[in-house]
Amino acid sequence: MTESSVSEVQGMSVAAAFAGMRSVSAVTFRAGCPDCRSSFELTASALRLAIGATSRNTFYSFTCPDCGASVRKPAGERIVELLTGGGVRTLRLHTP
Repeated sequence: MTESSVSEVQGMSVAAAFAGMRSVSAVTFRAGCPDCRSSFELTASALRLAIGATSRNTFYSFTCPDCGASVRKPAGERIVELLTGGGVRTLRLHTP
């Protein structure tokens, strides 16, 4: 890949990067457990994304495949974009 094509891809939104694709191979995400310090890859179905009214209550969660701990990590705008683009199930949190 040339330097100019790399910068074109980096400046592209996830939706634009996937536009026109007819099939997508399985997406995996690298993650780590803060309890057992294990690193691993998870499929989209192993992750959950919760989008709150603010960035303070937007997070993703998963269960560590090694120690079974429930892990919850904050999700900024870029993480939300990557996870939703990769097919992670999303829950929108509503505030009263």
